[in-house]
Amino acid sequence: MDATVDRDAWGVPHLTAADPLALAYLQGQNAATDRAWQLELQHHRSLGSSAAFLGPEALSWDTFARQARLDDTAQRCWEQLDGHTRSWISAYVDGVNHTLPAAGSSAPEFAATGLTPTQWQPWAPLSNWLAIHILFAGFPTKLWREHVARHLGDDFLNLFNAEGPATAGSNGWLIPGSKTATGTPIIAGDPHRYVESPGVYQQIRLTCPEYDVIGLAVPGVPGIAHFGHTGTVAWAITNAMADYQDLYAEQLRRTDSGVEALGPDGWQPTARHTEVIEVAGAESVEIEVIETARGPVIIGGVDESQAISLRYPPRVSHRLGFEALPKLLKAMTVEDIDNAVDRWVEPVNVVMAADTAGGLLHRTAGLVPTRDNTNRLRVVPAWEAAHEWQGWHDPMPRATVTDAIAMANSRGIAEPLGVDFAAPHRYNRISELLAERNDWTVGEMPLIHTDTLLGSASSLLDLLIDLKGLSPEATTLREQLLGWDRRMDATSTLASSYSALRKALVRRLAEHPAIAVLDQDLDLPDLFVPYLDTLAHTYFALESLIATDLLPEVNVTWLTQEALEEVAHRKPRGPWGDTHHLTPLHALRGPVFAPGEDHYDLEVSGDHHCVWSTSAVPGLTDTCIRASAARYAWDVADRNNSAWIVPLGSSGVLGDPHHHDQLPLWLRGELTPVIS
Repeated sequence: MDATVDRDAWGVPHLTAADPLALAYLQGQNAATDRAWQLELQHHRSLGSSAAFLGPEALSWDTFARQARLDDTAQRCWEQLDGHTRSWISAYVDGVNHTLPAAGSSAPEFAATGLTPTQWQPWAPLSNWLAIHILFAGFPTKLWREHVARHLGDDFLNLFNAEGPATAGSNGWLIPGSKTATGTPIIAGDPHRYVESPGVYQQIRLTCPEYDVIGLAVPGVPGIAHFGHTGTVAWAITNAMADYQDLYAEQLRRTDSGVEALGPDGWQPTARHTEVIEVAGAESVEIEVIETARGPVIIGGVDESQAISLRYPPRVSHRLGFEALPKLLKAMTVEDIDNAVDRWVEPVNVVMAADTAGGLLHRTAGLVPTRDNTNRLRVVPAWEAAHEWQGWHDPMPRATVTDAIAMANSRGIAEPLGVDFAAPHRYNRISELLAERNDWTVGEMPLIHTDTLLGSASSLLDLLIDLKGLSPEATTLREQLLGWDRRMDATSTLASSYSALRKALVRRLAEHPAIAVLDQDLDLPDLFVPYLDTLAHTYFALESLIATDLLPEVNVTWLTQEALEEVAHRKPRGPWGDTHHLTPLHALRGPVFAPGEDHYDLEVSGDHHCVWSTSAVPGLTDTCIRASAARYAWDVADRNNSAWIVPLGSSGVLGDPHHHDQLPLWLRGELTPVIS
């Protein structure tokens, strides 16, 4: 059988080869062809060498990637894989290496940076995966809590518990056959991430005599990890919001032989070396890389005011979970999916699956350490034995599926594994919609994907009811907002006014002296400073801050009245879509549209707590930077009846006909058919 690449009307690659290894090679070739710049950028980020062409703004990430030992960890995980999985990954890497040098000529970013494609090591896909997901568990939140406790006291440790994701989240739902028109299950949803150009997911079909799978691949990684359909079983995941990474305050000292760290058993030697980071347009920078018995030091160092190490499961276990990837492609039943993800490590996910034989699955998958509860909240002292890891959470939580289920990063079955979860608004709304009928079809999944009801609006709007002494303008605006349907539609002027009111209140809260003190003493690498942004945390924790009694000096009612008056006396707002428009992120700040192409507005509906989740830079702008990185709807019994969409298109090459041909449909919340 010859290896072939066919493309459907949307440019989605359908890859066919004689065996799994030949298919993995072909997938690597295709990824390099369609996503050359994306692969090269991600590879450099995993190695900590992106500042060499991106300049000083990438230095903080490169320093972290090297000090956290991402590529070294990937190599150790690679060495622990079985021979079959290593051969399969190696075939993919061979395909990338064969194709990337020539494919780079078609991507304008290479010419813009003067970059030449580099050779991948066999473990590069694992390194890419770690670089993409190392921040998923949100360990920087522990830096924020420590910062809050230092300035406000331990009683305020959870004051900003927003029950909201700071990095990424997802919607997902499984509808059993008893609630569908066909009598067979549907799995649907959408992962929420920063919308990047090129996109983090690639629609693909992988076919060989052993299997035939459609799904959403991650360019730079073989197989289909998160969302797939083999013809007889379909699966999907959401971020479990588990807490599985710890930060340790270290005491370090130099000795004649190197650097020592104070642990529970006294002073112990560390692993230590230096590396040099090249920086475009600036002098190269030498960094010190230190690893204690807890983990790599990622903040500060032996000669600095603090030293904080990171302990994370792949570094400890030398496992990442890639054994699961080829098994997922061969899966025929939910039992096969269940067995495959048993070996999964990072990130920790909630998994749902359904098969044509009636099997249903709802479980968590990943590696979560058991340890003292304080570890889950804040930075802990490395020298106290109470904070050592004791083992792994086993068994991982799971649930029996008896009705339609929703996943939206809220507590649910993952509650024993985490601390910070999404507010329940998306979960509640999806559950409410699913319960409305018993005859759902795949074609109706966009009705759920695009629901714009803002469940979190009540906490703020309720404050308006009893306000006294309002101006006529503010009185009129209050009555309009209280009569608003609370839908964040792009065409709604009241959605726009609500957003303006929320922003004005968040700013006032963040500027109040009781909270503004948190703007001080941000002694951290640049990479982590945004995670300690007071305005952002105030935005995400608005519901909690409205309800708390920990800040009696903050008169929320008065601040709300001020905010209402401010918005009421401004120039009338246009529709929400006038300011809430998509801005895909690009490492070079490249455009969506190539020169000479027709431009169109990128206005989008939704908001952070809507099912149609579209998030802006909190408290600063309405511009959308986080949203659905893909949407999917799997008809478990009839794969040809399934549908999907990505924000831009199948190609990562600016000017290609399929670079952003799906964007107009994505903006409207529509799906394209899976042509299999």
